[in-house]
Amino acid sequence: MLVAPVVANLGHLEDLTLTPNPQEVEEVFTIPLDHLLRAENQGYTHYRAKGRYSHTLPVFLHGPHRVWGLTAIITELTLELLAPDLY
Repeated sequence: MLVAPVVANLGHLEDLTLTPNPQEVEEVFTIPLDHLLRAENQGYTHYRAKGRYSHTLPVFLHGPHRVWGLTAIITELTLELLAPDLY
């Protein structure tokens, strides 16, 4: 798998009209950077395989939304680059 994350300033998101593919995207939502940087919105999921600890991945919480999997990994790496003193 090859993933190429793109970080961009899109300006005011309220002014954008997004048309995601409904077969690929269930919902589009935004999370402010300051929300992601607050410890109470960060967590980790621990996975087990064959009855033993396997690996740990980050999770970001935002109301009813939970950012996990590859998106959370990319988000964590981005926060480490953008805000190394805060994350």
